[in-house]
Amino acid sequence: MNNPFDFRPNKETQTEEEGRRLQIRTRILIGLFCCLLLAFVGVLYQIQIVHGSDYLLNANFNVAQTEAVDSDRGEIVDRFGRVLVTNAISYNVLLDSTLMGNERNEILTQLLALCQEAGVFWNDSLPISASAPWGYTKTENLFCVRSTDEEGNTSVTYTRLGSLAKKCRWISDPEKDSPDAETLLRAMCKTFGIELEADAPISSEARQLAGVIYEIYLRRYEILYTDYIFAEDVDITFITKVKERSLTGVTIDTVSTRQYNTTCAAHVLGRVAAIDPDEWPTYRDLGYPMDAYVGKEGVELAFESYLHGTSGRRQIETNENGKIITQEWLTEPEPGGNVVLTLDHSLQAITEDYLAQFVSGLEDPGGAAAAVVDMTGGVLALASYPTYDLSTYSQNFNELSADPDRPLVNRATQGLYAPGSTFKMVTAVAGLSSGIITPTSTVTCSGIYTYYPDVRPVCWIYTNTRGSHGVENVTRAIKDSCNIFFYDVGRRVGITTLAEYASKFGLGEYTGIEIAEYKGYVAGPETSERFGQTWYGGNTMYASIGQENNQFTPIQLANYIATLVNGGNHYQVHLLKEVKSSDYSQVVYEHEPILKDTIDIDPGDLKAVLQGMYDLSKTASMARYFAGLPVEVGCKTGTAEVSGAENANAVFVCFAPYDDPQIAICLVAERGSSGGSLASVAAGILAQYFSTDSSLSAPAAENTLLH
Repeated sequence: MNNPFDFRPNKETQTEEEGRRLQIRTRILIGLFCCLLLAFVGVLYQIQIVHGSDYLLNANFNVAQTEAVDSDRGEIVDRFGRVLVTNAISYNVLLDSTLMGNERNEILTQLLALCQEAGVFWNDSLPISASAPWGYTKTENLFCVRSTDEEGNTSVTYTRLGSLAKKCRWISDPEKDSPDAETLLRAMCKTFGIELEADAPISSEARQLAGVIYEIYLRRYEILYTDYIFAEDVDITFITKVKERSLTGVTIDTVSTRQYNTTCAAHVLGRVAAIDPDEWPTYRDLGYPMDAYVGKEGVELAFESYLHGTSGRRQIETNENGKIITQEWLTEPEPGGNVVLTLDHSLQAITEDYLAQFVSGLEDPGGAAAAVVDMTGGVLALASYPTYDLSTYSQNFNELSADPDRPLVNRATQGLYAPGSTFKMVTAVAGLSSGIITPTSTVTCSGIYTYYPDVRPVCWIYTNTRGSHGVENVTRAIKDSCNIFFYDVGRRVGITTLAEYASKFGLGEYTGIEIAEYKGYVAGPETSERFGQTWYGGNTMYASIGQENNQFTPIQLANYIATLVNGGNHYQVHLLKEVKSSDYSQVVYEHEPILKDTIDIDPGDLKAVLQGMYDLSKTASMARYFAGLPVEVGCKTGTAEVSGAENANAVFVCFAPYDDPQIAICLVAERGSSGGSLASVAAGILAQYFSTDSSLSAPAAENTLLH
């Protein structure tokens, strides 16, 4: 029987209540789902119907990509902090022909017209003249280059033009075919879609357009891997005109370029340029972007690892015209360090000026050349004449490379010259240190050396006056430059010992300077054999006075004098003083002297040798140049005969002060005749160096020449 006081719902009532709640929940969920569905449909409607065309354009043409960004290079400064090379912001015009489509030729024609109107130079390496009559701008190695290695094997390498001509079937064989320039130009125009009227002359406009498309094709066929920089360092007026035209595929890129604050030291500083294809594997492994600019010669190349810094990466989005819409840095680039050189810019400038004046003052300056090296605790000045201007290198390259005077050659480190009588101190030290002679030993100069019955070389004084020097010891022989004395000492020392001492002084050896240099040769049997010559015992006489096959660079001769006057410590030559961080707040690297060899020279023997150099500076022919200096000087002249009827090369070495050497100098002048003629240049350099009014710092401290 049911309890009348039990108010709990029965099972039927409970079931109905739960069913109503479930229906409510279901309706709510269905409602939410319908709302979400309506919202989704609305979004789809906006995307596909309302903004569909816009998104379609973006989907077709907006491209997102990640690219490497090169870092700013560090500055190059002289020993006193004067900036020699820095960076400047410039604007380049880049082309992307893949965006131009069928309108490529029309777009490029408009761009070229703008360039002509504004006087803007564009890059065109096609070796065909810019105007009729059509001809090649180079006469050799047009389509291929033949070379022979040391083993006599011959190889053939196609030039850029040869490679493209074969790929485009303008010629079938770059080694055999050689069409005239007009025939080749017509074939190129046909391939490039440049319309030419039948039998009508080719217009200069067609040639200009062909030159630009030639650059594009070099990269399309992967003959060149670098971006095509159409024009460099354009001004804002030209940029405005280009932007007004909205030329598809033509973009303006902001870049950091090298700015030269000096016209001096071109051979030392060097240049930068885009990575070459054969360099790319090396730089790729170092993390460089493909379009990075790297050092090519000189200091720029030698200290690339310090100057370059670390490349960054950024993500960019571009539209259908190649314009950047958005960009985001993934890794920002870090600028390179600042390289401090041992050079003194003021001394470098005046050294180059004196050198140019000397050459221009020669009786026949045509074809003459010269070099100077000033050294203290590192290279103070290193000059080669003729020289060039780094800021206009690209524009003048063809002219510079074709110049018979070879201004691109650094004669201070890559010129090989017989030292002449400046070598006689080597012979003197070899004789003294090996015990062959003493400071008081004498040789009688009769004008003719009669030791050999069949070979009787003479002294210069006999050639000029039929006279002789009489009795000579080592000091007087150096002052008088007596050949007879050194013939006799050299013969007694022997070529083996003579060559050994020459090498100890660094002659015929790499100096270790960070830029490109030649090794040179020390005369002897091995060197003669190398040149296909026979060595005879009597050749030692000529080697002992700096003739025979002795061939040294001016930088070697300067370091030889530095080694001599510091008592025999032969240090490696260097241009790098230190490296500072990009903000100059820290020293990243500081050069430490590197001792390569030590020559054991008795102080008494050394004094006898240096006394001869001092006495020479006091002779009438030298004193007129050095009398006005605030320091005493030791010097030696050299006259090196060359083949043919040309004047002899002039060689001059000196150091100062005599009692506390701080600077050593070597000067060489091709066809300069007598070494003594260079004394005026040396005196001018020394006056600059020891002038407190023209230097930012006092002369180097005692014994700095040792480093």
